This record gives sequence, C-alpha cells and structure tokens, in this order.
Amino acid sequence: MLKYTLRRVASLIITLFLIATVTFFLMNAVPGDPFALDRDTPQVIRDSLDQRYGLDKPVLERYVIYMGRLIKGDLGMSMKFKGQTVIDKVTTTMPVSIKVGLGGVILGVFIGVIFGIIAALNNGKTFDFIVIIAAIVGVSIPNFVFATLFQRLFGVTLGILPIFGYKGFLYLILPIFAAAMQNIAFYARMLRSSMLDVMNQDYIMTAQSKGLTRRSVIFRHTLRNSMLPLVTSFGPMLAGVLTGNFVIEKIFGIPGIGNAMIMAIQGSDYMMIMGLTIVFSFISVVMYFMVDILYGIVDPRIRIS
Repeated sequence: MLKYTLRRVASLIITLFLIATVTFFLMNAVPGDPFALDRDTPQVIRDSLDQRYGLDKPVLERYVIYMGRLIKGDLGMSMKFKGQTVIDKVTTTMPVSIKVGLGGVILGVFIGVIFGIIAALNNGKTFDFIVIIAAIVGVSIPNFVFATLFQRLFGVTLGILPIFGYKGFLYLILPIFAAAMQNIAFYARMLRSSMLDVMNQDYIMTAQSKGLTRRSVIFRHTLRNSMLPLVTSFGPMLAGVLTGNFVIEKIFGIPGIGNAMIMAIQGSDYMMIMGLTIVFSFISVVMYFMVDILYGIVDPRIRIS
C-alpha cells in the first residue's frame, strides 16, 4: 500500500509539472499582452507593468522564475487587480462554488439513485420508461439551458426566487437545481443499468435460493455491487464541486471560482489563468486518487496488490 501511494504521489507531481509547463507556454504563445486591452494607458506605464511582472524577460527565464515560485506555493499575483494573489482569489471564491457544486451533487445523487433503483425494480413498466426518457433528455440538454429556463420560470414568470447575484441561501436554490439536473439523469440511468446487470448474476440467484428476503437481496447484495460504476464518476464529479460550475455561475452572477476563471480569461489575466488551472488540475488529480481508494471500500474483491 505504501509503494502504491508513493507511486501515485510521484504521478501526481509529474502530472502537475506537465500541466504547469504546457499552460505556461500556451499562455505565452497567445498574441498580445494582458495590458493591451487598456488602450488609454501610456506606453511608459505599460513598460513599467511589463517589468514588474517580468514580461520583459525571455520566455525561458520567465518559465524558470515561475516554476521556482510555484514550488514554494506561490501561484502569482493578478495582472488586473492590484494586490490580489491567486491564492486570495481561490480562498474567497471557492467556498461559494462548493455550496453550489456540493448541493448539485448531493441533490443529483439522492434523486438519481432513488429513480434508478425504482426503475430497475420495475423494469419494463411505465415508471421505467419515464425514467429512461427523462434521463436521455436530462443528459442531452446542457445545464445552462436548465439555468435559463429556471430563471425564466421561477424568477420572471412566477417571481418567487432571485435569479442573479449572491446575497444568501435563496440565491443558491436555482443554481443548485440547475447544476443537479444532469447529475440526476446520469445517476438514474447508470444505476438502473448497473442494477439490471447485477440482478442477473449467479450470486444474486444463489442468495434468493437461500431464502433471503427481497429487501435483503436488494440492499446487501444488488445495490452495493451496483454502486461500483458510480464510484468511477465521483472523481470528476467531486472535482466539479470544488472547481465550480463555470457557465452556471456566470449566468446567475455567483461569485465563485468558475466565474473568476471566466473573468480572468476575458481580461487576459495570464497569471490568474495559470494559477487557477494548476489549482483545478491538482483538485482533479486528488479526486481521482480518492476514487481508487473507494474502489476497495465499495467492492472487497478489488484490492491493491
């Protein structure tokens, strides 16, 4: 287990190094500079800003300086907002993104799993067909479409919920439901298919032949083994909780980390873009590592040798 963990940590470091390298050179390959949008700024001030952020140095020298700071945990400072570091932006925006993302995942898993179980237990019946159709529609339609529909229905037509900004829990209800729609459809469809597959296995028939109750067979054998494919999706799903729902946050005006990334891209804030990309990558890699550990918990047959 120790050897496996050390290998994964080494893989994590190498992955982050490659991502940081590729991101740095891609950002430096973009034409222009982050201060080009400020056309009214005198050239003297632009030259001073280039010198301050090291943009007047050769690319390789800037790369060495940036990686040296990155090793020390310094993700850099914003080129658009004076005195604001990438770490400051992450610590102020990520808590809001976690509320939206975690709410969407919890709601999506809870409703999706219930629908998937009921559909599998009623295979071929009316409710099963309703779940299948709803799941296809839910997966096919992007979350931002649901976001705009919810804004129109609950904010404009009914006027019962706020549709823009963040001033309390009420402002998170519509974003959470918009973020949960695809999760509901995804988990309902996947769990239904997984349960139907497990229900046809020999060990389920053996459990039934031993006289176990239907409830016991479903919860102790069928459901537990059906959850394994869902664990695979927890990595990117949990990463999305922490890194934010980019488009949803933008539509609802939620000051989360996803919205911060969009603003950084629109403002050509190179340091902010590179820093947030590294943060997103780190979170994703860690979540996938956790998925490997969950495999062994959900299914005892899977062990790390």
